[in-house]
Amino acid sequence: MEDWNVPAVSIAIVKDGEVLLTKGYGYADVENERKADSKTLFAIGSSSKAFTAAAVMQLVDEEKLDLDESIITYLPNFKLYDDYATKHITARDLLSHRSGLPRHDLVWYGSSATREELYNRLQYLEPTAELRETWQYQNLMYMTAGYLVGQIEGETWEESLRRKIINPLEMKNTNFSVEAMITMKNHVLPYNEEDEKVVKMDFRNIDAIGPAGSVNSNAEDMAKWLQFLVNHGSLDGEELLSINSVEEMYQPQMVMPGKIVYDEIYYNSYGLGWMMTSYRGKIRVEHGGNIDGFTTSVCFMPHDDFGVVVMANMNGTTLNHIIRNNVIDRLSGFEPKDWNSILLERHKEALEAAKAITGEEEDVIQIKNTKPSFALKDYVGKYEHKGYGIVEVLEKEGDLYLSANGEETKISHYHFDVFEADAAIGKLKIQFQMNTNGEITSLDIPVEPALNKSLVFKRLDAEIKVATADLKLYEGKYLFPQVGQAATVKVDGDNLTVTIPGQPTYTLIPHKEHHFKLKDLEGYSMKFTVENGVSAKATFIQPNGNFTFVRED
Repeated sequence: MEDWNVPAVSIAIVKDGEVLLTKGYGYADVENERKADSKTLFAIGSSSKAFTAAAVMQLVDEEKLDLDESIITYLPNFKLYDDYATKHITARDLLSHRSGLPRHDLVWYGSSATREELYNRLQYLEPTAELRETWQYQNLMYMTAGYLVGQIEGETWEESLRRKIINPLEMKNTNFSVEAMITMKNHVLPYNEEDEKVVKMDFRNIDAIGPAGSVNSNAEDMAKWLQFLVNHGSLDGEELLSINSVEEMYQPQMVMPGKIVYDEIYYNSYGLGWMMTSYRGKIRVEHGGNIDGFTTSVCFMPHDDFGVVVMANMNGTTLNHIIRNNVIDRLSGFEPKDWNSILLERHKEALEAAKAITGEEEDVIQIKNTKPSFALKDYVGKYEHKGYGIVEVLEKEGDLYLSANGEETKISHYHFDVFEADAAIGKLKIQFQMNTNGEITSLDIPVEPALNKSLVFKRLDAEIKVATADLKLYEGKYLFPQVGQAATVKVDGDNLTVTIPGQPTYTLIPHKEHHFKLKDLEGYSMKFTVENGVSAKATFIQPNGNFTFVRED
């Protein structure tokens, strides 16, 4: 713990159905020196996925769900970007990360969208592979699996999991939200390492994506989960899951890409909520979990009847793997390897390599001495992608900021209408686009690296309110002299409308002063020329040109 700057660790170890150890170490709260114990709650992150997989397999046991039946059989409104995937994806596909979708994590991470809203956004998320073509870790598909459980059971995922797994296992302190966890006195605080110092982080609420990673638990409760797993789906004589279903969960479904780094650990595959690998010649079933300030490893050895859980309140630490491997070595009768020294040395080498990189190379791509096409205030506004939701560009003290999912990032001018954001994953280039009328219409942002392209966020019209009485200014008949065609503008209720003979009546949406867009007609607008308080002309602006109609007296 000292080597890895980890404030607190909690461990559960089970063998042959008996609990060998449940214990907490270190500080749950560093500042107040509050110690962790076996009852201290930790967020277990993606180790939650195995609970969701178990809930799905319970439905299989109850013959309420066929693992290989199309999801649309149970969720008729389910829709993905790809039509074939929509019609053929199954619960097995959801649970084994083979949907064809890359992570798309910025759809949910930090978002205020509900689970239902995230579910409805799936149809707008582009895949990078065909269904079942390759393994790509995908949190939103696990959210969908949890949503499926809830819809079949007629309740939420949380309610079903508590009723059918958590309560029967008497995991009395386990819950599904950090909001619930922080109301309980005995919980840890989340921490990160910055410049080799331990710094407290904010809790990250991920309720909407809950089935993929929102479970919180402690060593005593997780020991019961391990007993359930090691005992093939039963605890104290009560079968909650059939032996066949438990074994199905750790049967390889997809090969996980990656190189063999250690002779002791090789051939990784993914089952249903679990990762399988060969560890020193034995089958190891494991799933990690990482969410802001927390790292977890849940592991069991199905042929050796033991398991171990390690929970830490440090962001992305390696310590969990070290403790896990040490426990496996000792309980398997292996000569223990000094995993701490091995992994610590690799960690230090990586840090030294990072420090050796001094300065920045000259940017040979950037075109120097260019200026934005518009004043900064003209970029300000809201932009929407139907999958990722709304981002907003703000101006503060002469600088632009991009606000997304509740976090603001400064964006600096790069060249022309391209700006650069210094994001956690590196410097991102974002580009504003304009139409032939000189209006900013969209913002291109590379939010999903696996797509190798930017996604288009369309600019939303600012909400402009024009009183009904003021709309009367534009009412009248406007004549296009060249062909003798007339356009009639009138107020209908609270809206302004325009009618041209032989065409439908269009609703006019306020866009700018004296300027209206034609509703549901992209690229078409109508701009009025007002002289001495009277509307004199109306110009139709459309892709094939501008056409001016003169108002008749």
